[in-house]
Amino acid sequence: MKYLIVGLGNIGPEYADTRHNIGFMVLDALAEKFGATWKTDRLAFSTEIKHKGRTIHLIKPTTYMNLSGKAAGHWLRELKIKPENMLVIVDDLALPYGTLRMRPKGSSAGHNGLKDIEKVLGSNKYPRLRFGIGNDYPTGRQVDYVLGAFTADEQIDLGTHIDKSADMVLSFCTIGIAHTMNQFNK
Repeated sequence: MKYLIVGLGNIGPEYADTRHNIGFMVLDALAEKFGATWKTDRLAFSTEIKHKGRTIHLIKPTTYMNLSGKAAGHWLRELKIKPENMLVIVDDLALPYGTLRMRPKGSSAGHNGLKDIEKVLGSNKYPRLRFGIGNDYPTGRQVDYVLGAFTADEQIDLGTHIDKSADMVLSFCTIGIAHTMNQFNK
């Protein structure tokens, strides 16, 4: 069984530890856990891990957030993976900080990375793991907020939330989305 895990984010050191890059952070933690190393590949940094008989391909698109669909579409075709076996990890303003929600499909909710994936796939029927970043920003400052670093208070348990996200990815690939949602979505 093969899976594609797409962590959304932006490349470059100026974006490295920002809320918008939580998808990259989760995949970095997962790769580190398995001792996997990243390589520069077509439209993405990529690596793969093996877990319980599954081959799990991890990609961090190098297309920047707004063109994430280009990378996701390419890798789905290249690896011959069905959209239901692709999980997209994304930041979500609508969820309180640290809240994790897996869904089998859904709207982009205004998220440009999800919008582009939906446009390229022609469907919103692909699993996603939404990582709540909260919405504690003044009116008109959304961009600054999502492209800003986590606060000192948020950083206290950020690692725990990232580790739980990585566990959810592995669960998705081994016991499926329905059981993972039952176990982790609270």
